[in-house]
Amino acid sequence: MGIRNPQVDAIFAEWAKPRSPGVALAVIHDGALVYEQGYGSADLEHDIPITPSSIFHVASVSKQFTAMSIMLLAAEGRLSLDDDVLEYLPFVPDFGHVIRVRHLIHHTSGLRDQWQLMRLSGVRMDDVITQQHIVKAVARQRELNFAPGDDHLYCNTGYTLLAEIVTKVSGQPFVDFTRDHIFTLLGMQDTHFHLDHEEIVKNLAYSYAPHLAGGFKKKVLSFANVGATSLFTTARDLFRWMLNFETHSVGGAAAMDLMHRQCVLNSGKTIDYAGGLSVGQYKGLRTVGHGGSDAGYRSYCGRFPDQRLGIAVLGNLSSLRCQELAQKVAEVYLADQMVEPAAAPAQAKPWLPLPALAGAYFLSDAGIMITVHDKNGRLLAHVESEPDSELVRTGPLGFLYAPLGVTLQFTVDDTGVVAGFSVPSLGYSAVRLNPQTIDRQALADYTGRYFSPELDTTYTVSVAGSGLVLQHWRLDDAPLVFVGDDRFVARRSDSPELRFERREGRVVGFRVMAGRVRNLGFGRVG
Repeated sequence: MGIRNPQVDAIFAEWAKPRSPGVALAVIHDGALVYEQGYGSADLEHDIPITPSSIFHVASVSKQFTAMSIMLLAAEGRLSLDDDVLEYLPFVPDFGHVIRVRHLIHHTSGLRDQWQLMRLSGVRMDDVITQQHIVKAVARQRELNFAPGDDHLYCNTGYTLLAEIVTKVSGQPFVDFTRDHIFTLLGMQDTHFHLDHEEIVKNLAYSYAPHLAGGFKKKVLSFANVGATSLFTTARDLFRWMLNFETHSVGGAAAMDLMHRQCVLNSGKTIDYAGGLSVGQYKGLRTVGHGGSDAGYRSYCGRFPDQRLGIAVLGNLSSLRCQELAQKVAEVYLADQMVEPAAAPAQAKPWLPLPALAGAYFLSDAGIMITVHDKNGRLLAHVESEPDSELVRTGPLGFLYAPLGVTLQFTVDDTGVVAGFSVPSLGYSAVRLNPQTIDRQALADYTGRYFSPELDTTYTVSVAGSGLVLQHWRLDDAPLVFVGDDRFVARRSDSPELRFERREGRVVGFRVMAGRVRNLGFGRVG
């Protein structure tokens, strides 16, 4: 827009400079585009600025468009959300439970997440990962994480399969269906699902991450799959998408109603997830939206429907917290309608010395281990494959972890000993591991080669020094931390937990727990 809004601009001042990645912003209020702006650079190598028409990969913001495609077909009676997915996708194994279309939409199918399956099989996230790679990985699965509808566990696999269902039912490739039935009709001329990683895209913002030595580094992304991710769009085009939630010009009332229906689990519990959208509230006001995160791309597209306010924040830096930035923008427009949450009763918390916080912590939800140590009066955190990063104290037990732009809130037990930490902005929690010693003779029980038919891949467990190491020909060797009861945690970026199984006292295999993958089996070879 022509007139600058100093209050909004101040929110993004940190990135509003030529030598920094940044953000594109669009704000819709009362059916009109009231503000749009770009901050920072889309391409650091050529000093190309971000504008509202810069194109971003928006990661999981894609999911609402995939869900919308399904809802359009459902509203036309061409499929039902209660249909068994095997009707459309015969390559999906019969797990002995019916997986319905709505289970895929709501992340309640029990299917294992495609990205963690890929990483466990030795695929790097900067490899080219195609639609067929994911389809083949699904076809090899033998078990579910849980019975469909019993639990809610975010699952990208479900949305890749939804894109396949759209292709099957419509007779059009998913990329063409979304173009013809959504983007063209809404005038989203700079938006497409990006299935060809070699396709040239003009005005594309490139992906970056903070370099811990200072400055920035590239975060390469070569995805060639659609449904769960890979929507390329602009802040300006997302204005047109947000407007459609009011006008219903595409989809009509029937599809819009389906988009906003929240999931009900088998237990009868209603959760906040709907059709590629999360329903929640912020400072007393109802919200509907979704974020995204792939490589260095970060995004959020959300609305305050009762106030007719919508905000799209698209970024190309991995440390950006786009939903929080959108909330700050909302406060500029809706401050007089927001209610500050009641302050929690003040409780004295000990300012624990830094050495007391040192240790290894396991985030089972994300499958990540973080090692914390004190070095010359500085608390450093280490995630495998990444350099150390200082934890900056924000309170008695709170510390900012800059690479992810999140705060770690440590917790103590009744005896005052640190038990773990939470990541409030992500809803994650970590437990403190208590590594145990194991004698060298006992290590031999676990050594050997282990094969997973579901991943068609083999790991080797070997003795290294006084411990064990997990090896895969495509991945860096990962030391195994013994935590007792035949359980080990691998020190690598995705930190899977290995639970070894015995038969008549002999180790015969292990099960992997890795966040969105549960109980994936490996059998001992030979």
